[in-house]
This record gives sequence, structure tokens and C-alpha cells, in this order.
Amino acid sequence: MSARPLHELERHEWRVLGALRAVDGTTGMAVRGALEVSAAGARIARNRSGLYVIHEWSRLPTHAAAFEAPPALPVPGSEALEIRLRDPLGAYLSRLATIALPRDPSAVGVDLPNSLFVAVDVPLYPSATAGLGSNWTALRASITDNADGAALGGALLRVVAGAAVLARGMSDWRGEALVPVVGVPVTTWSDDEDAVVVSSIAATVEVYFDPALGTRTPIVDVRAGRQPAAMPLLDPSDIETRRAALPTTQQNVSLAARGALNLNLGLDLP
Repeated sequence: MSARPLHELERHEWRVLGALRAVDGTTGMAVRGALEVSAAGARIARNRSGLYVIHEWSRLPTHAAAFEAPPALPVPGSEALEIRLRDPLGAYLSRLATIALPRDPSAVGVDLPNSLFVAVDVPLYPSATAGLGSNWTALRASITDNADGAALGGALLRVVAGAAVLARGMSDWRGEALVPVVGVPVTTWSDDEDAVVVSSIAATVEVYFDPALGTRTPIVDVRAGRQPAAMPLLDPSDIETRRAALPTTQQNVSLAARGALNLNLGLDLP
């Protein structure tokens, strides 16, 4: 009996260049709501696990046709894909994220950040209207230009205690930022022998702003609700990497669980 020839009716192949996981910048938990994630020349799709999978990119055309083994060139991590993330519900601020491609297929293990098999975590920072959890410290700040009071959008805020960064956040186009701080104890031991326990901790709020990437909105436009032509859209990781060379200001604060702070922070811009 002769074998009948097989006819291919349909084929499904999945080639993956990498994946990212959107996480809450306050808690580190995965963001479950659907986001708008896109990149020029790339095809990105959300899978059932909530990961945003990069299937194709025009800068890596040969990878789209390779299945058993990826091409040797370009070498892993030599290209950078800039990805835009936007929350349609507005609970998180939009941001850019840069992912090094191609990912390394030979690196297997959750502790290898360049591995093809490990999703890249991208923290999203809350908008000024986001909700707060119980026992969180709510730090709200208005970021402005000292020269004319213009609102500065896209500023990076860090809350630092000692050598530890307790929280990060970003300002929106109005210069408004909400930086929730999680983990401030209700009471803790004090170094002062006259005080057995304390209910607050000392910290410093740092602000960094890149005039070339952030937005400046006149205060009259902010009060009238007139948004700028382009909203702040930048990569906070990039700002943090270059923060030593950027305009900055800082203020010492005292943080208490379930407390609230409202700060007005001005920067001197070049």
C-alpha cells in the first residue's frame, strides 16, 4: 500500500525575539490591565500570561525566517528597540522602555537578565489620580521651573533613605507627581536612647529633569487645562542613568505610614 502524499493546509509558527512584563512601579506586581504597547517596525502582541511578546522587528529581518536556531549576527544585545507603553485607563503614566535585542538564546535561567527566556520587567509609575493602598505614604509633588513657574513634565522623582531607593515616580504634563511609598513601618525602633520607638523615618526626595526630553507648560495653560502639543514620553531608566549630569533639586522629608506629604519643588534650568 503506497503512502498518500501529505498536503499542508495550515501552518502556525511562533518566533519570539523577546518579551516584556509591565509591573507596578510601587509594588512590583504585574499590571493586569491591557496596555497599548508599540514600537516602530515591530510586531508586539499580548499573550495569555499578560506578557507583551516581540514577534518581529524590521531591524532583525533574518530572525523572522529562522526557527531552529537564530542567526549569528547581529550579536545578542547589540540592537536597541524603543517601546512605547500607554495605559488607556490613565492609572499609569505613559513611558518609553528600551530593550536590547536580540536576546541571548544560550542564557537559560531566571537570574540572567539578557536571556531570551526571561521577560524584561518594565515598571509603570502612577498618575496623580491613581489609588493608594492601606498604610502607604502618599507623597505628592508639584515640579516647576524656578525662573517662571512653568510646570515640568517628565521629571524623575526618587525617595531615598540612606543608600536605599524607597520609591520612584514621574511628573505629568502639569508637573504633578504621585509617589507612593510602601513599607514605612507604623512604629520602629529608634537609635535615640530617649525614644524607644518612632513613627516616622527620615528620607530625601530627589528630582531630576532633562530639559531636552521633558515638557515645560506655562502655568497659565496648566490652570486653564490646556495640554501641550506633545505629552511627556521618556524612559525613566535613561533619566536615572544620566541623573548626575541633569538639573536637580532635593528636599529632606519625614515619612510616616498612612501619612501624606505635599511638596512644591522648583528647579534651576540652564
